[in-house]
Amino acid sequence: MSAVLITEEAVGRALPLVAGALGVSGAAVAVLPSKVRMRTELRKRWRSWAVAAPVFQGALFFGAGGAFALAAALGVIAVSEYVRIAGLPRAEHLVLVAASVVLPGLAWRAPELLDVRSAALLLVGAALPSLLTGDHASGFTRTARTLVALVWIPVSLTGLVVLGDTAVAVGLGVAFGDVGAWCGGMALGRRGPLARPLSPLSPSKTWAGVLGTAAVTAAVLAVIGAFSVLLWLAILAGCVLGDLLESMVKREAGVKDAGTWLPGFGGLLDRIDSLVLALLLTMVVAS
Repeated sequence: MSAVLITEEAVGRALPLVAGALGVSGAAVAVLPSKVRMRTELRKRWRSWAVAAPVFQGALFFGAGGAFALAAALGVIAVSEYVRIAGLPRAEHLVLVAASVVLPGLAWRAPELLDVRSAALLLVGAALPSLLTGDHASGFTRTARTLVALVWIPVSLTGLVVLGDTAVAVGLGVAFGDVGAWCGGMALGRRGPLARPLSPLSPSKTWAGVLGTAAVTAAVLAVIGAFSVLLWLAILAGCVLGDLLESMVKREAGVKDAGTWLPGFGGLLDRIDSLVLALLLTMVVAS
């Protein structure tokens, strides 16, 4: 059976779950009374979900080619937001944009090239702009920030291509895991030991949210027939640590969000911070 057919089956199994969740949540936010403090924010987020879910599922439905297009598009937008946050020059921006297209393209058409040779080229690409300009004042910082971005965003997004139907499970697990974190925090994170912040980087992220994420991701993977302990742990770690990683980047840069164009979330990187790390960790446990 071809990889495209396998991915079609995975999307087909996930479709009723996604449609049901959008329908139920849409009805819920529609009837929220005006006195609910987060009503406007929740409605914005639902509208973003209503657009993002069909785009994500639809792209993966078309197999590796659709996954490449999705990965490249997400990568180009996300690295552009990262460049603005990190204060990187135009040369590094071009390196990151090129990697966002080339790496998923190689994963699609020539996966055998994604080995230590690619890792060496990533290091050279990250350092080359500073080396050529002789930047002795901030060259190492520029190189380090570029190298982190290369691994964090373009390399991680190649997982949409190489993981096949598992990428569908990762995407669903992360999406519902975020909801689980919010529900867990609201239900259990008001007082007691579970109300303790997970890290000073993001005081609103509590151990109650981690518990909610763990429960919901496990349930979603079980419903679509994709549960395994390693996959569950990779998605859980991605959900929890991905958000903290972006918070660390934004706090150092002194910004609240990666962008302002995505209703309810800020920028694209604010929405996929957990997804990219979950994809990377899934590739580790799946190798």
